Amino acid sequence: MTNPSITVQSDLVLERILSIEIVRVTERAAVSAARLRGHGREKDSDQAAVDAMRRELNKLPIDGTVVIGEGELDEAPMLYIGEKVGNKHGPRVDIAVDPLEGTTLCAKNMPGAIATLAMAEAGTLLHAPDVYMEKIAIGPGYPKGVVDLDAPAEENILNLAKAKGVRPQEITALLLDRPRHADLIAGVRKAGGSVALISDGDVAGVIHTADPEHSGIDIYLGTGGAPEGVLAAAALRCIGGQMQCRLVLDTEERRERSLKMGIKDARKRYEIEDMVRGDCLFAATGVTTGAMLKGVRFRGDIIETETVVMRSITGTVRWIRAEHRQLEKFHLD
Repeated sequence: MTNPSITVQSDLVLERILSIEIVRVTERAAVSAARLRGHGREKDSDQAAVDAMRRELNKLPIDGTVVIGEGELDEAPMLYIGEKVGNKHGPRVDIAVDPLEGTTLCAKNMPGAIATLAMAEAGTLLHAPDVYMEKIAIGPGYPKGVVDLDAPAEENILNLAKAKGVRPQEITALLLDRPRHADLIAGVRKAGGSVALISDGDVAGVIHTADPEHSGIDIYLGTGGAPEGVLAAAALRCIGGQMQCRLVLDTEERRERSLKMGIKDARKRYEIEDMVRGDCLFAATGVTTGAMLKGVRFRGDIIETETVVMRSITGTVRWIRAEHRQLEKFHLD
């Protein structure tokens, strides 16, 4: 049950952070990355998105701390974990970023690259190290516990099909196309389910489960990045669904890093409420056209973008298609 005092406090904290301001941040990052689509320069396109996102974040009336970023140390000009952003004249907030999810997709001009960001009241986002994370996610409308991170893939497909009232053959699971997922893929197919594979982009992959009627995706399975897991949890916090995750802390060095970030139980299983404990905002702008968002389009003197922005406390989801005519600002800001 939601604590009313916490809800009111969170509402007051985030009411100054207008959705359109969050959108500007991901729009600029997406446009900067899109200028390098298909050039095969993964690092350059990622850096362009990072630089643009940092510039826009530093204009916002917030006292922000990056808790999910491009790395844990200030070794490169990235948005690193612990970096302070904003003009410091505003509320204290946690920020999770992936300025360019799908660097390979952008470099090869393949579908599904996005620029994404989540923002929440300070101290409410999981401070996850940059390690792998086991994940399972489904959309809203199912009883608690229909799927289980520790159950075999075959069992999860059968249970989800039963809860949905369909045959297992009508369930589609989305996974990253990685050798480590061979057993999961085999389990899905053994149960009769179908498999959809993606090369990158598991933030969008998890979000697809929230709207299976349009995306065709019923469940997300597999191991991906922990930063992407927290961002995906922020999105599901806004639009509904279930998600269970566990950090892969399989070396002493990773366990020590996580301990420094306040994670005491290396085997803890996280649900959405553990990763995003309060009100949050989530925004994503398409870089290349995918199932969720259209990519940036350069049309003469106009730049077109498409963004989805969400807020958890209201459950509001806005789709923003914008035309930008002040091209010099996208070049020079």
